Amino acid sequence: MSKVAVSSPAEGVALVELDDPRRYNALTTAMVAELRDVFGKLRADRAVRAVVIGGRGKGFCAGANMTGDDETPVEAQDRGPVGAIHFMQDNLAQLMLAIHELPQPVIAAVHGAAVGGGLAIALACDLRVASDDASFGAQFIRVGLSACDVGSSYWLPRVVGPTVAAELMLTGRRFDAAEALRFGMLNRVVERDALLDTALDLAALITANSEYGVYMTKLGMWANLDAPSLRHAMELENRTQVLGTFTRNMTEAGRAFVEKRDPTWNPM
Repeated sequence: MSKVAVSSPAEGVALVELDDPRRYNALTTAMVAELRDVFGKLRADRAVRAVVIGGRGKGFCAGANMTGDDETPVEAQDRGPVGAIHFMQDNLAQLMLAIHELPQPVIAAVHGAAVGGGLAIALACDLRVASDDASFGAQFIRVGLSACDVGSSYWLPRVVGPTVAAELMLTGRRFDAAEALRFGMLNRVVERDALLDTALDLAALITANSEYGVYMTKLGMWANLDAPSLRHAMELENRTQVLGTFTRNMTEAGRAFVEKRDPTWNPM
């Protein structure tokens, strides 16, 4: 039975919803496999210009499946103790990479709890909106493991700053949407009924731009997050802008401005 629902609520936008509300959308082996497959297919779908990821039921995602009744991922089967645990861990980590490295921007639409792996999914996205009932937690430390898990130790200090991240990761405490907004982790906090529309409005603002512009902005922004110097970042920017002139979209934007109309973008 499918654990992920995929739909197209607006032109150029895919909505991916975790759909195992009985388990609070816990990241079972089946759900992780299906999500990895979905994001693999979206990667190659040029008709999809932006992706919204949310959860059905009472909340976004309760993180790793802790019931002990799960299947072992294929990669982890027939291995020794170290290999089995390593590839179980890597299976989940590969999902976070699939989300973050998607060429299209990804918007997390979070309601209810997003803890553990659920927080990691939200952090792997490019933008995050939440309903006012949302709560978050880097709770790996609360089960006797490190709070450094599936990308959280990379993203959380970069998103909220190292001082705040240290508190959240060392305590494992829950924090609500209002705190997350104050920390700079969220783009919007809205009432529950407005959550999906808010995420779709952001997606529409993105898809109104050119394919080249969106693709290169996402790629360049995240690449330059780790740039070793301003000079390195500027060299990448320079080459990106030069390449962009060959799409002829800058000329089209100028004509559209003069003619008081929306641009008709050339494909990448």
